[in-house]
Amino acid sequence: MIRIISFGYGHAPAPDAVATYDLRELFYNPFHNPELKHLTGLDEAVYEHVLATRGVEPLAQVAAYLAVNLHDTARGGDITIAYGCIGGRHRSVGLARRTQEIVRLTGRETAIVHRDVDKPLLPASAH
Repeated sequence: MIRIISFGYGHAPAPDAVATYDLRELFYNPFHNPELKHLTGLDEAVYEHVLATRGVEPLAQVAAYLAVNLHDTARGGDITIAYGCIGGRHRSVGLARRTQEIVRLTGRETAIVHRDVDKPLLPASAH
């Protein structure tokens, strides 16, 4: 199984994973958009916003490719990849969702955990 975890560095350290992608400096943070701030990457408006961000799709493709190949190298053993942003509610959730969609196209079993998606928004100073 390939596990994909989204999380927020502002809530707790990164989970154990064979690959962790730190999104904090890579992509625009939907937290700063008043229309998206209180939504999450589970909401279509945020998900579409994240997917429309330049560089997101290539990262999801590469991460999925790496996950599938690491899974095969691990002789079918479980592996975990993780995406982290500041609060774990927007970018990391969107990228985790997209990566799971891509991995599923290969027929591999997947599980997704959004560790911090339900936690309160962090203060603006954290962003």
